[in-house]
Amino acid sequence: MSKRIRGRCVVSLALLAFVVVSSIAICAEGELAKQILSATGVKGGLIVHLGCGDGKLTAALRVNDSFVVHGLDSNPANINLARQHIRSLGLSGPVAADRWDGEHVPCIDNMANLIVAENPERVTQAELLRALVPNGVAYVKKGETWEKIVKPRPKETDEWTHYLHDPSNNAVAHDSVVAPLGRFQWIGSPYYSRHHDHMSGISAMVSSNGRVFHIFEESPRPSILIPPTWYLTARDAFNGTVLWKRPIGEWHEHLWPLKSGPQLLTRRLVAMGDRVYVTLAIDAPLAVLDAATGEIIRTYEGTKATEEIL
Repeated sequence: MSKRIRGRCVVSLALLAFVVVSSIAICAEGELAKQILSATGVKGGLIVHLGCGDGKLTAALRVNDSFVVHGLDSNPANINLARQHIRSLGLSGPVAADRWDGEHVPCIDNMANLIVAENPERVTQAELLRALVPNGVAYVKKGETWEKIVKPRPKETDEWTHYLHDPSNNAVAHDSVVAPLGRFQWIGSPYYSRHHDHMSGISAMVSSNGRVFHIFEESPRPSILIPPTWYLTARDAFNGTVLWKRPIGEWHEHLWPLKSGPQLLTRRLVAMGDRVYVTLAIDAPLAVLDAATGEIIRTYEGTKATEEIL
């Protein structure tokens, strides 16, 4: 065998070994990501990864489209490696990596659903709790073990489960934390309704267990004559991450002349705990959805064209 052929064989074997090792590493990070999400119970929202290293675990933590992941590291070389890995997977945008000062979580208060502190450096528990949403989780690596820290939900907060707060139709929340608007927690699209002389683009909106649910019309804005496209969308209430969307079938005529639309449309959506109750079309029966995933759990027979849910 000539030296040239022998050299090519060595290079080929080296490349093969590199690919195998890389694949094993990615699989290992994928399993670790699943273990972390299972241990913490987080099913969607914003994940902050402190000490992201080469970004393999950062990318693996986005197990589905319900997650947005932000990796942070104090080493610029690690950030470059992480960004290269994220780009190689086509995940740039939903997954990102940035420089970190090793002490502060770069989030406003009540923003992250899960903080994975693989290398927490100088960050304190108080700082982790500040950045977490109520009921959010910090998962901190200490040696060979992980510590789970849960931020409690303030007792002074309330939920808005029905059109007018609750089944009593008394539109007053039992909430002493809410105050006059001083800033936006988050802004999500679409930013505008389609027309101010016809039916509102939002039919209903409720909130429960840290999630917001709304029925919104999302067709292009240039003309109100474009056929409407309605969706039931679930967002994280604290950071606006889209958790899931389900199409709504035939809905009420969108050229209805009253801006608010028919009154009973607002009463077709209720959220309680980890369940969403809704009619998925104007003449559809009552359906029960998993609030975390949007999957239909049950459809009630004999409830077609339900107009109000209590």
